[in-house]
Amino acid sequence: MKNKLYIVEGLPCSGKSNIGRYVAELVQGKYVDEGTGNHPADYEFHSFISYDEYNEISLENKEKMKSHLKEKYNGYVVELSHLTEEKELFDYLLQHKIYDFLPWNVEKKVMLDKWQEFADNSDKDIYVFNCVILQNPMCETMMRFGFDESVSFEYISEIVNILKDYEIIVIYLKNDYIRESVEKAVPERGEEWLNAVIDYHVNGKYGQEHKLEGFDGYIKALQERQKRELRILEKLSLNSIVLDNPQKDWDSAKKLLREKLINESRN
Repeated sequence: MKNKLYIVEGLPCSGKSNIGRYVAELVQGKYVDEGTGNHPADYEFHSFISYDEYNEISLENKEKMKSHLKEKYNGYVVELSHLTEEKELFDYLLQHKIYDFLPWNVEKKVMLDKWQEFADNSDKDIYVFNCVILQNPMCETMMRFGFDESVSFEYISEIVNILKDYEIIVIYLKNDYIRESVEKAVPERGEEWLNAVIDYHVNGKYGQEHKLEGFDGYIKALQERQKRELRILEKLSLNSIVLDNPQKDWDSAKKLLREKLINESRN
């Protein structure tokens, strides 16, 4: 019997954490949200340096790093959260941060290696993940690098293939009110968060190629990303549940989701 992995997907401010916790409660699974710092299948605040780059680091800094690095794919993954007080070392490592500064040919291999590690070492527990199989890959392939949808699909398919021994159920929160949802979230998340996500989306390769600017550009990028994600999800050989605008009535959405998950478990 395959291990089960539930993955909640959707745009920012669509309610993924809300639904993720609900699903974990329903299926008695381990919920892993964004920003946990120690994700079993993802890197959140880590850098990757090659063997050559590591050899250029002073012995003193190597000593500071030794408890916070792991040898992976022709180099080392370094956990940054423990090194923030080491300004010179931290600033150097930050230039090699995963998801922000690695070239795609390196980052892809590092991330697929992380997925393989999860697939090889996972226990028999049921996991509920937030946004790791569509959102994160799409932010990189589409937003940061400006790749065509076919490249995104190919990369996500490789992740799915690594997880072939899992029964994966993707729960997608489709949002037809993207602007409204983001505006509603700003008072809680703050202007600093908003400015950061706008900067990421309009100044990445996709944003530059499509001449996106400001808040309106950010919303346009999200609208296109959702279209691509739904097309990709439809082509993947995965069980999926798409909830339309669950934020309009959370109680009804959760009831519908519960019924669908019960039906999934029976099939």
